[in-house]
Amino acid sequence: MSTTSTSRKPKALVFDFDGVILQSVDIKTKAFGALFAGEAPEAVARIVAHHLANGGISRFEKFRHAYREVLRRPLSAEEEKALGDRFNALVEQAVSVCPWVPGAREFLEKHHARLPLFVASGTPQVELRRIVERRGLSGFFRGVYGTPDKKDVILRKVAAELACAPSDLLMIGDAGNDYDAARAVGAAFVGVAAPGAPEPFPPGVAVLPDLTGLEGLLAAGI
Repeated sequence: MSTTSTSRKPKALVFDFDGVILQSVDIKTKAFGALFAGEAPEAVARIVAHHLANGGISRFEKFRHAYREVLRRPLSAEEEKALGDRFNALVEQAVSVCPWVPGAREFLEKHHARLPLFVASGTPQVELRRIVERRGLSGFFRGVYGTPDKKDVILRKVAAELACAPSDLLMIGDAGNDYDAARAVGAAFVGVAAPGAPEPFPPGVAVLPDLTGLEGLLAAGI
């Protein structure tokens, strides 16, 4: 099974969360801008650009990059935790009420009893599970996983849980990091990119504008 196509049905689907299940990417982009609003405008622009170019990566990795490469000053463990707490305060409530990605809810409702579904996100796992619970989504997913584990580690964890090979999984994501994680373990991959948004995937990757076409893509063998 390749990262772009498969001729057999996957044994489980693993979804990224922001931008794939919920329309929450813009919420987090605005939060990065707000978090560093006291810095020079050029620095804020670079920090936000790095965030956008590295979807699916832990916010803490992005904080470290911002301080190391943009602000060029040390970031203590205490300051990093404070940034994480402030970021969570900015986003968690908004993500808990934001709109669904079109087709996501319908797909989950129809298929969760037929096929194991999982979440692999760059959001801290404790926060992610709170949001999933608040949205009433817990019953849809066999497992909900976030950072500190990276997504390739999560995919291997899911495969071990199901006693299958990582190549039996299908990852659905909206970021290059999602594709890279799938490729690293040999899982199949489907990208999600809203109309007009850049597609951070190489040629040959199946890409959907939302999840309304996911069922048909699976029926066609991707």
